[in-house]
Amino acid sequence: MHAAEHYGVDATGITLSRPQVELANRRIAGAGLADRCRVLAQDYRQVEASPPCNALVSVGMFEHVGEELLPAYFAQAMRLLWPGGAFLNHGIAKRATDKPTHGPNFNDTYVFPDGELAPINATLHAAEESGFEVRDVESLREHYALTLRHWVRRLEPNHAQAPECVDEPTYRVWRLFMSGSAHGFAHGRLNVYQTLLVKPDESGGSGLPFTREDWYA
Repeated sequence: MHAAEHYGVDATGITLSRPQVELANRRIAGAGLADRCRVLAQDYRQVEASPPCNALVSVGMFEHVGEELLPAYFAQAMRLLWPGGAFLNHGIAKRATDKPTHGPNFNDTYVFPDGELAPINATLHAAEESGFEVRDVESLREHYALTLRHWVRRLEPNHAQAPECVDEPTYRVWRLFMSGSAHGFAHGRLNVYQTLLVKPDESGGSGLPFTREDWYA
């Protein structure tokens, strides 16, 4: 909505959650932007872009792809972009030095049973193997620790309203999960990266300005 309203783009979002689709499209219609943006219930592997996209952004779903499917994930992104198109991938990562865990943990059992975190080196390797050029990698680890703590501080005073949305066990699971995750990000066990990738054109050009300041402008 922000990109459509302020930058004149034609934007399509996808999610597997139908309630998210319904809420997002109501908000889009309410803002008078239905001619420029929409949200669809669709798996990323089923998306077709004709013509291709100038830019892609992935936020909040990369953790559910799984390391084994990273080549397919980035190959699909390559197919959806014009040459010179940019892909911003936002995802949580584990440390490459951590030993594999044996058996399900708290998060696997109660929070994200289909989630799998990959180290950033595996992500970048898969992206490059798919043909992307890695242009920038930004860690937001400390920022996310603060974000999670703010979420918990806002959640706790509204405990009495939780039964309107979820049951008490679900409330407690997410309160514990966010608190524990804040500790993980603060102490480096977890990280979150924004990786800027580019599909080079036929001459190898990226089409990007020279500086970060120009990117943001």
